[in-house]
Amino acid sequence: RRWKLMRERVEAMKAIWTQDAASYEGELVNFDKIWSWPKPIQKPHPPIFVGGDGPRTLNRVVRYGDGWIPSMAGVGDARIDHICERLAELNRMLADAGREPVAITGFTPPRDPNAIDRLREAGVTRCVFGVKAAPAEDVLPRLDRLAQLAEELR
Repeated sequence: RRWKLMRERVEAMKAIWTQDAASYEGELVNFDKIWSWPKPIQKPHPPIFVGGDGPRTLNRVVRYGDGWIPSMAGVGDARIDHICERLAELNRMLADAGREPVAITGFTPPRDPNAIDRLREAGVTRCVFGVKAAPAEDVLPRLDRLAQLAEELR
C-alpha cells in the first residue's frame, strides 16, 4: 500500500507539472481539475529518483524513475560487487524498455578511491557524502579529507 500511495502521488505530480489544467483519479489520490503555476523549469518535469535496493526497486526505477539511489550501506567489496551487478541489471532492464540509462546517485559510498572508481565504471554518476554534526575542529578535517578524495577522483 505504501508504494501504491507513492506511485499515485508521483503520477499526480507529473500531471500537475506537465498539464495546464491537471486532474487525477486514483485509489488513494484524487483531485478534480486544478491549475498550478509556475511550472518547473526542468522538462518534462523535475527528475524522480527512486531509492532503495529491494526486489522490486529496479522495476520501479524503469517504470517511474529518472534516477536511482541504491543503498550503499555495508561498505566492502561484496557490497560494491552487488551494486555493480544491480547497475548492470538495471541498464539491461532500461534497454529492454527502450530507455536510456538513468542518473545514479551513490549516497554515503565508501571513502575508498578504488571502490568509487568501480562504482563510476559501473554507472554511478554522482556520490553524496555525509558528515556527522560535530564541533568545527572535528568537521573541518573531515571536509578536507573529502575534498582531497574528490580531487583524486577528478
